[in-house]
Amino acid sequence: MTQATRPGEITIDLPPSPDAGIYFIGRIRTPFPTLADCPKNPGKGQVEATVEVDERYAAGLEGIEGFSHLIVLYWMDASRRDLIRQWPRVHPAPRGVFSVRSPLRPNPISLAVVELLGVAGATLRIKGIDCRDGTPLVDIKPYHATIDAVPGARRP
Repeated sequence: MTQATRPGEITIDLPPSPDAGIYFIGRIRTPFPTLADCPKNPGKGQVEATVEVDERYAAGLEGIEGFSHLIVLYWMDASRRDLIRQWPRVHPAPRGVFSVRSPLRPNPISLAVVELLGVAGATLRIKGIDCRDGTPLVDIKPYHATIDAVPGARRP
């Protein structure tokens, strides 16, 4: 099924096969059952959610409880992948996909800096994510304010 595009948007033909594989390491559980229910930005999704890590990866969580914040990478599996120029509603004109944070991209990987509220076995209780319930988890990394925050960073 071909999805509609807005004026100024461009789609591409995707390669016939992917270059690499990803192991989903768990699922993210949120109160958002559909894409339409999700906030448009992780910073605005200040609701509590859980990250359920598959048991085979549970040992990888050792030491995570000491961090106040984490970077969560997730696969927006319901997003279209062929849009290379898009016109987000918040921008006055179309922009290239690599200059926007939209999940509509060749590899629909999203990230959120989330607050870690608690750890119980292989489940993390978090706050600050914007995805629908059941979204596949790609990776978790600790957030380091001294490395990850860039004072004076700019945007157009």
